[in-house]
Amino acid sequence: MQKRIAILGSTGSIGTQALEVISSHPDKFEVEVLTAQNNVDLLISQSIRFKPNMVVIGNEDHYERIKEALEGHPIKVFAGTAAIAQVCAFDSVDMVLTAMVGFSGLYPTVEAIRAGKHIALANKETLVVAGALIMQEAQANRVPILPVDSEHSAIYQCLAGEGLNRIEKIILTASGGPFRGWDEKRMKEVTPEQALHHPIWCMGPKITIDSATLMNKGLEVIEARWLFGLGADDIEVVIHPQSIIHSMVQFTDGSIKAQMGLPDMRLPIQYAFSYPERFQTDFKRFDFRQHHALTFEQPDTKIFRNLALAYEALRMGGNWPCILNAANEVAVEAFLKEKIGFMQIADVIERTLTKSSYIESPLLEDYLNSDLHARQVAQEQI
Repeated sequence: MQKRIAILGSTGSIGTQALEVISSHPDKFEVEVLTAQNNVDLLISQSIRFKPNMVVIGNEDHYERIKEALEGHPIKVFAGTAAIAQVCAFDSVDMVLTAMVGFSGLYPTVEAIRAGKHIALANKETLVVAGALIMQEAQANRVPILPVDSEHSAIYQCLAGEGLNRIEKIILTASGGPFRGWDEKRMKEVTPEQALHHPIWCMGPKITIDSATLMNKGLEVIEARWLFGLGADDIEVVIHPQSIIHSMVQFTDGSIKAQMGLPDMRLPIQYAFSYPERFQTDFKRFDFRQHHALTFEQPDTKIFRNLALAYEALRMGGNWPCILNAANEVAVEAFLKEKIGFMQIADVIERTLTKSSYIESPLLEDYLNSDLHARQVAQEQI
């Protein structure tokens, strides 16, 4: 039987590549739901091609336009953020790919888990913001969470077949972004245009800036804590500019397993969709004869302070990762609009953390309130 998939954020980088994977295996996967926030034109074309049962546009201002465009097609059209969460719970959905950007992915993911849907998680902020809550809900509802981030997928693949063998540490790799090796003087002059030019990956603007500041790797550290049940001291970050080794696991006997391959997000997307099987692909293969060196470096947390702030938030726990994420989203948006400089992103986040109230054991409502308050505080810093 085909696996019926809801793609939350179908017009983004992960969403469009997920549709490529589905189109390559029409006998295995079927599109049940597509959602987007504002990209109406692409959502309409995706809907006409893949013919989902339901389409949701997050921005209700676009509802009439998409409704009219899909008139005559057997597609139900909804609008609003609440509708995105509601369609995840429908019986016709088998798996939900959460590829929405930022905090917006939290509530739909919670609703999908409570409805018993398998989760392919590409929205790392969900676990960053409310990791304890998400994992509790997943355990209570017996819902598997399959990581789509290339690093966490790599760890997941390395752990396959290891059973109860104990992990000593996991090693998350990072390309280092476009400013690897730059000093503070050069970093102060970075423009949004420069920061949006990633040397390896093609991603959306927010995650691309996060990669340039190493906040993306910091968020991945927090995500890994919840996915794999590890502490901050058990998660190491190394810079690996070639992005061939996607991450590693070191076991208590000292052996290390690594998952390798050419950078291609379709592979971890397909692995999450097909797990525990591996389906044939025509993706380009890695050739050792064409790659003469794989190198590794320590990250510079004095220049890339966001990584250090993420570790600090992880160690504090409670609602601090939620505050960190909210402040970062505000600061990145301000940088893209040239309201602050590149190095000031970390300043805004740090000041927001110090000015926000700490909650040791937050509930869902506390996360929502912490996110809102942190955004207000971050705006005041800007």
